Amino acid sequence: MVLVAVFGVALLVAVLLSGLAARTVLSTSFLFLVGGALVSDGLLGLIHITPDSGIVAVTADLALFAVLFTDGMHVSFPALRSAWKNPARALGLGMPLAFVFMALVTHYLVGLDWTTSFLVGAVLAPTDPVFASAIVGRKEVPARLRQLLNVESGINDGLALPVVLLLIAAAGPAAGSAEASGAKIVLELALGLVFGVVLPLLVSGLVRFRLLGAEPKLQPLLPLATGVILYAACHLTHANPYLAAFSAGAVLASVSPESKLAFEPLGESLAELAKFAALLVFGALLTPQLFGDLPWGGYVAVVLAIVLIRPASLLLSLIGTHFDRREKLAAAWFGPKGFASVVYGLLVLQSGIPQAEQAYTLIAVCIAFSIIAHSSTDVPVARMFRVNELVGIPDADQAVHHTTPEANGTVHART
Repeated sequence: MVLVAVFGVALLVAVLLSGLAARTVLSTSFLFLVGGALVSDGLLGLIHITPDSGIVAVTADLALFAVLFTDGMHVSFPALRSAWKNPARALGLGMPLAFVFMALVTHYLVGLDWTTSFLVGAVLAPTDPVFASAIVGRKEVPARLRQLLNVESGINDGLALPVVLLLIAAAGPAAGSAEASGAKIVLELALGLVFGVVLPLLVSGLVRFRLLGAEPKLQPLLPLATGVILYAACHLTHANPYLAAFSAGAVLASVSPESKLAFEPLGESLAELAKFAALLVFGALLTPQLFGDLPWGGYVAVVLAIVLIRPASLLLSLIGTHFDRREKLAAAWFGPKGFASVVYGLLVLQSGIPQAEQAYTLIAVCIAFSIIAHSSTDVPVARMFRVNELVGIPDADQAVHHTTPEANGTVHART
């Protein structure tokens, strides 16, 4: 119950300071990370959590499922069809470049074998705008920049997952079974994709029956029920729940926009609670010993991952686009090692591969440094785009587009 009490206190403090956090460098996510570190064995010793504790696996599993389900609902297929080129560049070129560059740095500076180095690169490739909410939620920031960051971070979690799982299998202690493990993972991913597509379609079909239909106040529970059934079905059949969650959210939003709108406030709140709980648990694992276990080469790799690898990879992918210099620099900087990397890092730690602890230490320290760096710079960078408004000069993006805010804070452009 101590952990529950700590979570409640941290949640209360985060809510009370959320208004201040929206205007300053303070971050609510950072509060939960620090709160977990303070009450862990490394400092106050109020709670005892180790990587093999049951609560770590359960919290990470539930949280990632909830986050990917709601992230999937943010994928707008019409918007992607009308403005897919920039996100496609970031996902198809920028993400693979960051993946490869991080693997090279990990191998040569930290000394991990090639398979584990590429695994670290895959874990740290996804980005998460939850640590840069001032960028994607502010109207003074050009719509195309917000759309790029939203689409990139919403999709790259799902793209990185199969690579992470396959590399874990390849790095396993039983090298001879890697092919069989890979085939099993592919089957689990395929089954998860099938569940994620079929179940929302079935639910949408049931709603259309004349005698069936949700009462307005219960309508938000329809997607929630779909998610609960999907989560249980995946675990009962060993289908991959994460790919299922993301695909189900995208399909449900596409075939039933009214369900998406009804569920959005509840879904966002549940996803935020899940994120905060997982960050609290993750923070409890950030002990002084963990930071001491990382060699100097690892700290160099962490700094390079944040200030060079992500920025250079995205800048290369945006060559030839219509983004101006400020927009490119802002997009390149905001590549936080986000929530998916936390969970994928825990998967690596619990995988039993030979260099799991070394890889996890590097991943955990990189995530912690990234959260501090990006959550403390989002507001100043967002204010940089306000200069044009203050002097009465229309933003270049606004001069071409009229924008309409969506419920999730994303602004989609209309010509």
